[in-house]
Amino acid sequence: MRHQHRHTHHCHAHDDERHHEPCEKRGHGGEGRKRRARFFGHGELRVVLLDILTRGASHGYELIKEIEALTGGHYTPSPGVIYPTLDFLEEHAFIAFSDDDAGRKKIAITPDGEAWLNDNREHLEHIRARMTARAIGHELRKNPDLKRALDNMKAVLDLRVNQSEIDAQTLKRIVGVIDRAALEIAQL
Repeated sequence: MRHQHRHTHHCHAHDDERHHEPCEKRGHGGEGRKRRARFFGHGELRVVLLDILTRGASHGYELIKEIEALTGGHYTPSPGVIYPTLDFLEEHAFIAFSDDDAGRKKIAITPDGEAWLNDNREHLEHIRARMTARAIGHELRKNPDLKRALDNMKAVLDLRVNQSEIDAQTLKRIVGVIDRAALEIAQL
């Protein structure tokens, strides 16, 4: 039995995690709008939600807040992302719903969900590492000088590597410059 949830999400709902922005920001229609890359790849939110449920969160809002905390506040999934994913997990018997004392739907991971999560433990570790790396990247970009330097590096690389013919020797030299810069930064 599907749980009942109340939210006003007017976009087309999917059973995966494709959408994490309000409809008006998704880049549909209108030129010049760029759509942000998905925070989680296909099926990854399922793994993350099951992991969170093993640690005690038990309501949709708590799951949303926990994901926001895990990503350092850089990603907050909407109910239009969370609830279809929970529906998917329920349909596969990975979670079960019950009513709590306040009449809200309480979510619990099932033994099948725990087994599936255990089978996907390595994938979960990769997701965690990527979330940590993204949070660090966001912190780095808060410093205007560092952001400018990173943007400058990306622009130069784009010009030299993507927008012009480049021979193997030049590419090897570019890689060497980047590797030396990374080593020098690591030694600071």
